[in-house]
Amino acid sequence: MKIACGFGAGMVRRQEICGAVAGRILVLGLKYGRGEGQDRAATEETCAKTQELMRCFEVRHGTCNCCQLLGECDFSTEEGRNLFKEKDLLNRICKLCGKNCQTLGIMIF
Repeated sequence: MKIACGFGAGMVRRQEICGAVAGRILVLGLKYGRGEGQDRAATEETCAKTQELMRCFEVRHGTCNCCQLLGECDFSTEEGRNLFKEKDLLNRICKLCGKNCQTLGIMIF
């Protein structure tokens, strides 16, 4: 999706929170988030669902951190980006993380 394009590689290649997790958090916010004039209960529900998503993701993958998920691959260098391609980490790790986020998101909804 265009709106989440910058989420890739742990937010603009900084390898922080996994882009799949961040994207699912956006979806939870759209469904449960507090709109103008609403009370804080919506914020609390969104936070609870987001924490549950992150906890479940961490149980499956050990972390929500892109750098830790991808191991020695460093996106800040050309060598790291080449290693990402050589090791096929998009298919081996990233797509699995995305699929698991989608499944977890459905369970949490």
